[in-house]
Amino acid sequence: MATSKEFRDFVLEQMSGLKDITCRPMMGEYLLYYNGLLFGGIYDDRLLIKKTSTNQKFQLGEEIPYSGAKPMAYIADLEHPEVLQDIILTTCQGLPIKKN
Repeated sequence: MATSKEFRDFVLEQMSGLKDITCRPMMGEYLLYYNGLLFGGIYDDRLLIKKTSTNQKFQLGEEIPYSGAKPMAYIADLEHPEVLQDIILTTCQGLPIKKN
């Protein structure tokens, strides 16, 4: 099952307080970037983010985005934009920055 555009739009609206969020389509799903840093995606109408040592404090659930993938942190509560944005910023702080 692919992610609906309505769900994608809802998630992006909830993240609208963060500037520099980009969303790229990928095989019926969506990859999410903050300041060019891949932090997660929208898979089958679920918001999943990379697991980092920095986002463990949120005690998020764990789900597999697609068959054969590593587990990711699952954000079930999308109704509180401030909390969601804090989770994203905290996650990105724990991700390695790619060097070109």
